[in-house]
Amino acid sequence: MKRRDFVKTVGIGALAGGALAACSKKEGAGTAVMSGGKKVEWKMVTTWPKNFPGLGTGANTLAEAINQMSGGRMEVKVYGANELVPALEVFDAVSSGTAEMGHGAAYYWKGKSEAAQFFAAVPFGLNAQEMNGWLYHGGGMELWNEVYAPFGLIPAAAGNTGVQMGGWFNKQINSIADLKGLKMRIPGLGGEVLKRAGGTPVNLPGGELYTSLQSGAIDATEWVGPYNDLAFGFYKVAKYYYYPGWHEPGTTLEAIINKKAYEALPKDLQSIVMNACKVANQDMLAEYTTRNNDALQTLVHEHKVSLRQFPDDVLKKLRKLSDEVVAEVGAKDALSKRVFDSFVKYRDQASAWHEISEVSYYRARKL
Repeated sequence: MKRRDFVKTVGIGALAGGALAACSKKEGAGTAVMSGGKKVEWKMVTTWPKNFPGLGTGANTLAEAINQMSGGRMEVKVYGANELVPALEVFDAVSSGTAEMGHGAAYYWKGKSEAAQFFAAVPFGLNAQEMNGWLYHGGGMELWNEVYAPFGLIPAAAGNTGVQMGGWFNKQINSIADLKGLKMRIPGLGGEVLKRAGGTPVNLPGGELYTSLQSGAIDATEWVGPYNDLAFGFYKVAKYYYYPGWHEPGTTLEAIINKKAYEALPKDLQSIVMNACKVANQDMLAEYTTRNNDALQTLVHEHKVSLRQFPDDVLKKLRKLSDEVVAEVGAKDALSKRVFDSFVKYRDQASAWHEISEVSYYRARKL
């Protein structure tokens, strides 16, 4: 099934009864759109290169879902990084009303709120399945709204990469000492862990990674996984490809929505926007699950990339440092403490269940 057909079928099916029926009658006084009236037009700015596989196309999927599910009453136009605003200015652009919507990752905004990082990826934290559980049914979404409220923003999960790769390196990582002095592009909490290990984290948008690695401005980089990394051509400028992505075990991508623009919508269009985010969230994870292994085989067999696993003692040390960093961030202020407590409680209970369900099944499947 093609992406556009998937969005149309799943999205409209999910809302058929309420949202589309509302299109056929007039809205009440004071609502943004009347039946047959002026179309609502929104701009979506993103942190990704225009149409970049997985991430950029994920933003397109979200816009298409809103456009189709609204029956043409609403149109969202997508702008890639630097088309309307620079990649790392998306948060401010949506907060100020320059754009009504953005697509990115919450760890880019730690300068606005340290607690924001919990809603993207936490080292050795929740995987994609668990992140969705925490956000939708474990109190995470309520806390995320509270974190973004001071900025006039409403967040929503709008994509997930699943477990990422550990990154591209031009030297082998045989011990924790090999990370000392390493200048690596790695954002969010993972970057703080690298710093604690003696490295230098650098936060760069995706569009700058290839040239930075090629020029030697950085020594290593993580991005996402084989599907995206193949598209960027990192195999041309780095030799070793490490796994697992300890720093990003289930990275949630976000839609950030200007609160005033959202509240100006009639109720059915508000529902469409939020349900379209859920459609995009699931679709992106399904795409990465489908495409990553084929891309990995191409990297290893055609481009002769050296695929390496981080040694256990390196991972153990990174886990220890991660626990320290995450706990410190969780103690920054009262709100961060509540987010941290909620996250850790959910991680522990989800981990206990997954030992019985997911982990034991993976072991059984190998027998």
